[in-house]
Amino acid sequence: MSRKYNVYGVGNALVDVQYQVDEGYISRMNVGMGTMTLVDEDRQRELIGNVSTDPLERASGGSAANTMIGVANFGGSAYYGCKVGKDEPGDFYLNDLTAAGVGSNPNNRAEGVTGQCVVLIGPDGERSLNTYLGITAEFSPDEVEPDVVSDSDIVYIEGYLLSSDSGFEASLKAQELAKERGARVALTLSDVFIVNAFKARVDEIFRNGIDLLFGNEAEAMAYTDRSDVSGACLVIGKVVSDFVITLGGEGALVTDGGNVKTVDGFPAEVVDTNGAGDGFAGAFLYGITNGYSPVESGKLGCYAGSQVVSKFGPRLEQDLSGQVRKILAR
Repeated sequence: MSRKYNVYGVGNALVDVQYQVDEGYISRMNVGMGTMTLVDEDRQRELIGNVSTDPLERASGGSAANTMIGVANFGGSAYYGCKVGKDEPGDFYLNDLTAAGVGSNPNNRAEGVTGQCVVLIGPDGERSLNTYLGITAEFSPDEVEPDVVSDSDIVYIEGYLLSSDSGFEASLKAQELAKERGARVALTLSDVFIVNAFKARVDEIFRNGIDLLFGNEAEAMAYTDRSDVSGACLVIGKVVSDFVITLGGEGALVTDGGNVKTVDGFPAEVVDTNGAGDGFAGAFLYGITNGYSPVESGKLGCYAGSQVVSKFGPRLEQDLSGQVRKILAR
């Protein structure tokens, strides 16, 4: 019997607010580009208060949320386990998820402030994620839904969750339930910051057993302490048999039957790198849960990533469900 959801994602619920900034702002505000930084509300207000332009977009975000929307973009079925506040941004967040075709639990709300990520996009398209977790820092095992796990092919755990104690416990609970109920477990490393600051927690997730790992080359090298991606793959392959390492515009490395294979990237004019890896993961997860090989799924992922970076915003808006064969034929 087929399950209702291709993927059940667990992660932080963040309203992404995006701004385009210049090099002067980046230097003046001491913004770290290409990574995620946890900040408090005062720092977010400072960053926003010094931007001279209006926001480009507001969207329901968080890495795993973008990935679940990516699954839905290709015609897959996805559910997002998260926690938002009983405030206007929380209303916006859940409504935006629903509009994107992703299921969620409207009862996973509490008094407090919905998390927000101020996304600063530099002239070269590189982004800086400045995250105030708000109520999502309290996402806990209580919000992990056993019935949804039972009805999902894959449980996808966002590495950013490991930055809070309750989020880490929720990740362990989701992993435990998946193993009990016959769902595969996927983990995304999310960011070099997570790999470096919370390596012990990443190691524990690995020890408990995962079926699929996502990461980019910088995250893979940071986790394995190797200076080249090939060496990183050798180390990672001893821990998990199936993994995907994205290489930016060069494509990706995917495992297929125990062999590491290269998937070429698609040409793109980079406008905004925010969400590229999330889009890749969503397309890949759609593929492997709908009968496509890892290499084919990787090709869908590379296409999705190339489309995400070609526009402002962390995800695609268009319906790609009727274009899968056309993409694979390119």
